[in-house]
Amino acid sequence: MPVDRRTCLQFALAAFAPARKYRAAVIGHTGRGNFGHDWDTSWNGIPNVEVVAAADPDDAGRAKAVTRSGAARGYADYREMLLREKPDLVAIGPRWCDQRVPMFTAAAEAGCHILVEKPLAATLEEADRIVSLVRKHNVKVQVGHTARPMPEVALARRMVEAGEIGQVLELRSRGKEDARAGGEDMMVLGTHVFDLMRLFAGDPRWVFGHVTQGGREVDAGMARQPGEPVGPVAGDEIAAVFHFDRGMHGYFGSRANDVRNGPRFGVTLYGSKGLVYIPLTAVPGEPPYVLLSTAWVSDGAQGQWRRLRAPDGPKNRHEVNGLMARDLIAAVESGREPVCGAVDGRWTVEMLCGVYQSHLSGRRLAFPLKDRRHPLGRA
Repeated sequence: MPVDRRTCLQFALAAFAPARKYRAAVIGHTGRGNFGHDWDTSWNGIPNVEVVAAADPDDAGRAKAVTRSGAARGYADYREMLLREKPDLVAIGPRWCDQRVPMFTAAAEAGCHILVEKPLAATLEEADRIVSLVRKHNVKVQVGHTARPMPEVALARRMVEAGEIGQVLELRSRGKEDARAGGEDMMVLGTHVFDLMRLFAGDPRWVFGHVTQGGREVDAGMARQPGEPVGPVAGDEIAAVFHFDRGMHGYFGSRANDVRNGPRFGVTLYGSKGLVYIPLTAVPGEPPYVLLSTAWVSDGAQGQWRRLRAPDGPKNRHEVNGLMARDLIAAVESGREPVCGAVDGRWTVEMLCGVYQSHLSGRRLAFPLKDRRHPLGRA
């Protein structure tokens, strides 16, 4: 199978230099999601990119963001910043989703190409609004699912596409299963594994989900807001199976348990000749594990575990974020979609909404979901 464009581009991002000069800005809100996973530094060090401003209504947070980003100026109001500075690029940083749509609206209407913290939105209806916005204003969006541009992920895709683990039989994934295990884990961290499953398996066709709280079947009245407002959640145990375009089934699980340090957080691809496990416990991620064994065990006769290491990969979160920022600019200049665009980001929200919809309806549901409302309401 030929290696696709998205796999190839992951090895070229670090050396990419923009063809022209860009004005960039950052938006955050200290105390309400801050600047997320350091998105205020995402433009730093990219040739031909000038960080003209940082916006944050919190005075102390704004001062720190100006220093960290190297911005020329700071603003309390992001709308004023967009109006006065007219940036070409903007990073929307807050981890919280409660201001996501207004920030997106202001940036898209200003004609900015957008780098944004994940998840794309708190609900599928909001994700639909964002996709419509960026299409209307013809701007590019890069969603911060940071496993996508990692060279190690590209190596794993090359291995899978070359048939080195044989025919892919299934994918299995788990959330971090820390104190947020269950619904909050699925929303905050499960979106990463949903995104990786789509990267390897294509778009999902259907989902069957099961959600419980303390062993009790969850109903819509058990919805709650998580520690960070990223959308309603429910349950301390999630089990879901998806079927994907490329004929594979994929499984997701997150359950409250007695080990909360996240060692199982990641995606495993099981093939007829072996398996690849992509851990997501850190950024940059640990190198994937590979085992070439038809029995999926390391017994000395069939195979031994090895690590899939990429040369010259990013060394810290800033460099990973920089890969996504560079790819966004490359997408703008070439006219292609970014490595994780707005539609990719919407799919992760649709998959998790599908898990809840399926559970509450007691049946398998097809994608795209006909009912775009969040099955848990607004909690």
